[in-house]
Amino acid sequence: MTTTAESHEVELAIGGMTCASCAARIEKKLNRMDGVEATVNYATEKAKVSYRGTDVSVGDLIATVEATGYTAQEPAPPRAQSAAESGEPTEEPDELRPLRQRLITAVALAVPVIAMAMVPALQIEYWQWLSLTLAAPVVTYAAWPFHRAAWTNAKHGAATMDTLISVGTTAAFLWSLWALFFGTAGTPGMTHPFELTIARTDGAGNIYLEAAAGVTAFILAGRYFEARSKRKAGAALKALLELGAKEVTVLRDGREVTVATAELQVGDRFLVRPGEKIATDGTVVEGSSAVDASMLTGESVPVEVSVGDSVTGATLNAGGRLVVEATRVGADTQLARMAKLVEDAQNGKAAAQRLADKISAVFVPIVIALALATLGFWLGNGAGLTAAFTAAVAVLIIACPCALGLATPTALMVGTGRGAQLGILIKGPEVLETTRKVDTIVLDKTGTVTTGQMTLLAVHTAPDTDETDVLRLAGALEHASEHPIAQAVAAGASAKVGTLPTPEDFANIAGLGVQGVVDGHAVLVGREKLLAEWAIELPAELGRAKNEAEARGRTAIAVAWDGEARAVLEVADAVKETSPEAIRRLRALGLTPILLTGDNEAVAKSVAAEVGIDEVIAEVMPEDKVNVVKRLQGEGRSVAMVGDGVNDAAALAQADLGLAMGTGTDAAIEAGDLTLVRGDLRAAADAIRLSRKTLGTIRSNLFWAFAYNVAALPLAAAGLLNPMIAGAAMAFSSVFVVGNSLRLRGFTPHS
Repeated sequence: MTTTAESHEVELAIGGMTCASCAARIEKKLNRMDGVEATVNYATEKAKVSYRGTDVSVGDLIATVEATGYTAQEPAPPRAQSAAESGEPTEEPDELRPLRQRLITAVALAVPVIAMAMVPALQIEYWQWLSLTLAAPVVTYAAWPFHRAAWTNAKHGAATMDTLISVGTTAAFLWSLWALFFGTAGTPGMTHPFELTIARTDGAGNIYLEAAAGVTAFILAGRYFEARSKRKAGAALKALLELGAKEVTVLRDGREVTVATAELQVGDRFLVRPGEKIATDGTVVEGSSAVDASMLTGESVPVEVSVGDSVTGATLNAGGRLVVEATRVGADTQLARMAKLVEDAQNGKAAAQRLADKISAVFVPIVIALALATLGFWLGNGAGLTAAFTAAVAVLIIACPCALGLATPTALMVGTGRGAQLGILIKGPEVLETTRKVDTIVLDKTGTVTTGQMTLLAVHTAPDTDETDVLRLAGALEHASEHPIAQAVAAGASAKVGTLPTPEDFANIAGLGVQGVVDGHAVLVGREKLLAEWAIELPAELGRAKNEAEARGRTAIAVAWDGEARAVLEVADAVKETSPEAIRRLRALGLTPILLTGDNEAVAKSVAAEVGIDEVIAEVMPEDKVNVVKRLQGEGRSVAMVGDGVNDAAALAQADLGLAMGTGTDAAIEAGDLTLVRGDLRAAADAIRLSRKTLGTIRSNLFWAFAYNVAALPLAAAGLLNPMIAGAAMAFSSVFVVGNSLRLRGFTPHS
């Protein structure tokens, strides 16, 4: 909890929410308290609360939430270890297993009940009693979450989709019990003939068990798929925290001791070998190396560090041996601060209101009022108690839209399934709404527009020097170095000239380059300063090539042998071949592209010009990326963000729509709303097209799911509803919704 002179801020973990309207109700109750400002996020199940003065305590806030019918507590601080490592149970048994068990029970028992009700040939002599036996566990055990939520809502004078499901299924089940035990429905050999006649009936021979069991099964399926995607909301934080080193070699009394990273203290000195992650933020006190910080900063060129330089935890030591003194540990490190940025960005998002919840907030009270009015009307007109109750219950049954349970999950299953075939992973229904409104797309450079790997792009040779000789000699020497830029030169050389010779007398000159003997030639490869130390100058032509390369943000490497400068090599993070085409397709969707990077401005502008992006924002740190997204949102834009690194995770979470490259880090993938498995930026355009089409399908499904039921309500209220008409309308609307969703299988990508 953070505190200022007048205001306090606390984050509460909320339990018991079943839909977005639950979050809205809690938020409304908290905001009614004096001096309290609260936002409740249904996806992350957290409330961020600011309160002023001394009259309100955390206990008061928790009491208010509990009085609303939910649970609240201060969440435990995140730890940089997985649940499996800590020996704690994972979330799945606690959250998804009960829901999955209820769903399996409901589907297994509801299918034969629906089949017997809809197919007269299956109606054996005592089929109605078999239906009751199968339906009872579905309406009681499987539907229990709906009944519990409806009771909670009722205690607070509210109505949601849970209320409608609970009232509808309970009414259908209780009426069926009455008809079986006290009416004529329990008579051996009773059938529901497949006829679509409209006639008034006293309902004594009608049972609605298939409606009660079917609605429960369909809605549970929708809740299960929603819960499965919602569980991933907090996974970005876990992925971020797990990026850090788990163990570290600490120097104590001249000995090397391996301890858990969590035990590090400020002032401890620890060893980082080549290829290891730096355990925490600190200062180099011994050694020099190249540190690959692209994951955190977006800087494509490895950073040379030596004694006195600062290093960041979770970055990779790509070169020599380092001894680092810890300056920040635990929650103070840059990695932990980035995790906090991601969490703040997620909590700052408005809770995604489902269209079904919005409609049910109005629809449910109207339907219940209509059912009561129907009951009163028929009793007042002397129709008799049985006929009056038949009509009232028919209103409740027909109003509970079976197809509504299918509307979102079927479109999502088909849409996400088609997306998965195309390398596009859509996380959940809340993602789709934003794709329709997005008008600006912010693109990370390294690993998104570019390959994210240093590549040999050009070779400039002096007169009378053969390019093959340059690549063979320079490549052989660089192949012996562990430096990422050296490896890029070696890879480019071996691709063009084949097998490289083995150097002799190889030496790595820290911060300057390498030297050695190759095929009898004394070779130097590195910075111009390395050549100057051997009294070798670049000729004018190579000097111009070096300056032009650096002006474009590329790394220029000088090559000399036998006392003469022979060539300049250009190394840079190469633009993906598909990126220019991807930018054109994103523009065609009405999106304005912006290049956002932690790299220097010269590199950024060069890449932007190559792919056709006009607006460039360069040299930004992770927290600045979040601020850039916030600034664009503050200008009224709806922002999509595409990225692949840890440094993009907070911005991906903050953006209205986050698209993570599947070739990137787990933290970015978890923070994104859509994942592009192939790492091809053209897939971003396809992902937005598919998401918009899936959203359109869900909207049309929801319309028809309600339309059929609303159209049948007057018949139910008039007491003219034949059970087979109700069943047929419900079945037809469900078939329509499924068929409409299946059209998404025909989606074809432009790429």
